[in-house]
Amino acid sequence: MPRDNESNRDSVFHDAVVFTLGPGVAGVEDDSEIPSGSAGKRPRRRNRLNRSFRPFAGIAVLAALAFPHVQSSAQEQVPPAPAQNQAVPAQPPAAPAPTTPPAFPKPDPANFTAASPSKETVNAFLQASWGYDESRYWQVEEIAKTEVEGISKVVVFVGDKSGKQKPQALQFFALPDGKHIIAGDSILPFGENPFAGYRAELQQRANGPYKGSASKDLELVEFADFQCPHCKDAQANMEKLAADFPKARIVFQNYPLEKIHPESKRAASYGVCVAKLGGSNAFFQYASAVFDAQDGLGTSDGATLTLNSAVTKAGLDPAKISACAGTPDTDKEIESSVKLAQDLSVTQTPMLLVNGRQLPVNQIPYDTLKQIILYQARMDGVAVQ
Repeated sequence: MPRDNESNRDSVFHDAVVFTLGPGVAGVEDDSEIPSGSAGKRPRRRNRLNRSFRPFAGIAVLAALAFPHVQSSAQEQVPPAPAQNQAVPAQPPAAPAPTTPPAFPKPDPANFTAASPSKETVNAFLQASWGYDESRYWQVEEIAKTEVEGISKVVVFVGDKSGKQKPQALQFFALPDGKHIIAGDSILPFGENPFAGYRAELQQRANGPYKGSASKDLELVEFADFQCPHCKDAQANMEKLAADFPKARIVFQNYPLEKIHPESKRAASYGVCVAKLGGSNAFFQYASAVFDAQDGLGTSDGATLTLNSAVTKAGLDPAKISACAGTPDTDKEIESSVKLAQDLSVTQTPMLLVNGRQLPVNQIPYDTLKQIILYQARMDGVAVQ
C-alpha cells in the first residue's frame, strides 16, 4: 500500500542523483509522498565498496552530492556574545580550505573487465546527469564483470573541483539492455541520453491540462495528488517556473495516492471533469482553490464542500462536475495517468519530469532547479528565451 515517505526513510534514488533526480537528500527531510504496490517490484540489494574513499551504497548519498546547497532543516546554535570588557578567548588559526580538485587514484586497468558499458558511455551518462553543476568532478574507476552474465559493476569517484567536498565512491550496476542501471534499490534509465525514452513517453501520453506553450519541445510534467501536503507546497515553485519559462508546456498529471489520501481520487475526478468541461484555464483555477483549501479534504463531508467551492471558483456547475466525476470514462482517465506514472518509475508525489528527467520539485533549491532545467533544455537543443 502507499506509504508516507516521512515515516519510512528507505534509501531510494528517485534520482536523487539526478540520474533521475529525485528525493532522498541525505540529512534533509524528505518532502514527498511515496506510493508502494506499484506495477513491478524492484530488486532490493545493498552493496558496499571498501576503498580508501568513504564508501556508500544507495542513492541518499548520491542526492547529497547532487544537491550540495540544500539548506539544513534546523538552525545552528549561535553562542552568546561575550560580555562587554570580557576578554575573547584566542582561537587557533583555521586550516586553509582546499582550493584544488581531489587527486583520485590512477585507475587500474585490471578493474576494467566488462565489455560494456564503455567508459565513454558511463562518462556521457554522468555528464547528462551532473553536467549542470560545473563544480562536479569525477573519475570512472571500475567497470567489472559480475557473477551474473551481462551485468557489470561500475564504480565512480566523485568530488568537487574546489576540493572542499570530501570525495565519495559511487557504485551502480549496468544491466544487459544497456538502457538501465540498478542504484541502491532503484532501476534507473542509463545511456548517453538517459532521459530520451521517458521524454518520448511523456510527449505521447501526458495528456493532462496544461499551461504555457502548445509545443512539447520543453515539457514540464508534474505528477501530483490534491491531498498531498507536499504537492500543495510545491505549487509556489510551479508558479515561478511558469513565469521563468514562458515557452515551456507545463502539464498536470493526476497521481492520487488513495490508500493514504482517501479523498484524493475524488478531487482528481473533479479536476478531470473541470478540464473536460471548462478547459485548462478552468482546471488551474480549480487546482489552486483545492490546494488552498486542502485541509477541507480531511473528511468526506468537508471534501464535498471544498470541491464544490473550487468548482464554483472555476466558473462551473458543481452538480454537472459531480455527475461527470462518477462516470467510468473519468475513472479510466485517472487510471491512465496513474499507469503513466508507474511506467515512468515515478515513486512519489510531487514529481516533476523535465523532458523526461525526474526532479523532486519541492526538494531542490529553486535556483538549482532552474539551473537543471536550463541545462536539460540546452542538452535537448531547446531555446528557452
